[in-house]
This record gives sequence, C-alpha cells and structure tokens, in this order.
Amino acid sequence: MSVLSGLGNLGLGNLENADVFGEEKKKAEAAASSEPKKMTIEDFVFDKKYSCPVCYGEFVNPTMKGGKTKMVGQDSDLRPKYEPIDPIKYDIIACPTCGYAALTRYFDKITPPQAKLIKAEISNSFHGIKHQLDMSYDDAIERYQLALGNAIVKRAKSSEKAYLCLKLGWVIRAKMEALDIDLPDYDEQMTELKKDEMELLKNALDGFINARQTEDFPMCGMDEATVDYIISVTATKFEKYDIASKLIAGIITDPNANPRIKDKARDLKDDVLQHIKK
Repeated sequence: MSVLSGLGNLGLGNLENADVFGEEKKKAEAAASSEPKKMTIEDFVFDKKYSCPVCYGEFVNPTMKGGKTKMVGQDSDLRPKYEPIDPIKYDIIACPTCGYAALTRYFDKITPPQAKLIKAEISNSFHGIKHQLDMSYDDAIERYQLALGNAIVKRAKSSEKAYLCLKLGWVIRAKMEALDIDLPDYDEQMTELKKDEMELLKNALDGFINARQTEDFPMCGMDEATVDYIISVTATKFEKYDIASKLIAGIITDPNANPRIKDKARDLKDDVLQHIKK
C-alpha cells in the first residue's frame, strides 16, 4: 500500500504514488554530480583604473581583490605567505606609457620635481611593460625592478628604497619556493636567486638603518618597533649581532611595542645569544 493511497478517496489519486522526498533527492543527486566551481585568476585579480601622476595618462593595472586570499604563515622577517595567490606580486602600480612605477602606498606621493626627473631619465627611454592578470614571479620581479629604478631616479627617501629592496627580496624568495626541482638548471637558478635575495636584503638593511637615523615614524606604514625588528632579523643574516642585540633590547623594553613584535624579538634574542656563544 502506498503511504498516500488514501488520497484517492479525496479525489487526489494523482498523488497516491508520489515520492515524499522526490524533489529533495533530485537536488541532492544534482549537487553530488556537479563539480565544484573551478577558481580562475579573475576571482582574485582585476584590472583597476589609475591616473598616472607623471604623464597624466589613464591606464589599468592588475590589482588584488580584497579578502580573497588566506594568510597561511609568516617568515621571520615578517614576509606574509598567502594561498592560493601571492598578493605581493601585485603591489606595484606601473604606468605602461611613461614607465613610472611605485609601490601602491607611494604611487600618488610624487612631487613635480620628481616627476620631471622620471620623464627625463625613464620616460624618454621606456619601451613598455607587459600587462596580464595572471602574473608570474618573473613578471613581478620586473615590476619591482622598475619601481626601484624609479625610486633611485626620483631620489626617494631611504625608507622607500629599503622597503622596495625588502619586498623584492621576498618576491625572489617566493620564486625560489615555487621553483620546479626537476628543472635541469635548478641548482644554478637557486644559487643565483639566493645571491640576488641576499644582495637585496643587505640593501634593505643599510637603507632602513639610514632611514631610522634621518626619518620620522611611522615608516612605510610601520611603527618604530616593527622597523627595528626587521632591521634586527635582517642584521642576523649578515652576522651583525651587535646591531641586532641593541635594537632587540629596545623593542623588549618599549612599553608601546606591539606584544606580537615583542614575542618575536624575544625569540630572536635567544637565537642571537646562541650565535654569539659559538
């Protein structure tokens, strides 16, 4: 007997053999058989319109969408790691017409004399830059190099140049992590990339030390304790433990320092002491 057989007596015989959960079963089967949506680069990156403060031209630049990536870790020098896309690749805005390029936070902060220098020393020789949403690490490195060249030409503050060197070092480090180990020249590439990373970190160290003595805080969006921590952890890479020890002590005793930075400074202090004892 059907569970609805009695409906025939009410003139609703067409419902006597109805499947109670028929529609739900269909929806569940459809959901189970359908493949999950495949994410594309357009889900994370879009072309944002900008106006160049040097040549006044309009252009689009690949830009990360907010809240689309997930932070999954952090290196000792505060380089953040994200999945599934690395946002650091997209932190340079570059005008494809005149060649002006800078970190996002500095792009609009340019004076008329600086713009004049860029027109004279960059724009007159610039051949253009490739544009694409799905940017490789090589694409990102090229853009950071262009931004660093601009910073040198426009005589940017030490902090801006140091921050560019630091972030370009991070990009190169990320490229090393993503490098295919099966490449025939894997070892040669790794050696060269490591050399480039260390050269950039050395420049970042020198730049931040100079900036700390000549500029005010916040610096590159960072407070004093954060900059001192970056200097300290970078100094240890070059065995400059005297610099690291002095700044670490200041961070730990600073009542205004972020607790997270203080904890990192304490960990770094232990590492420095171990190296000094050797």
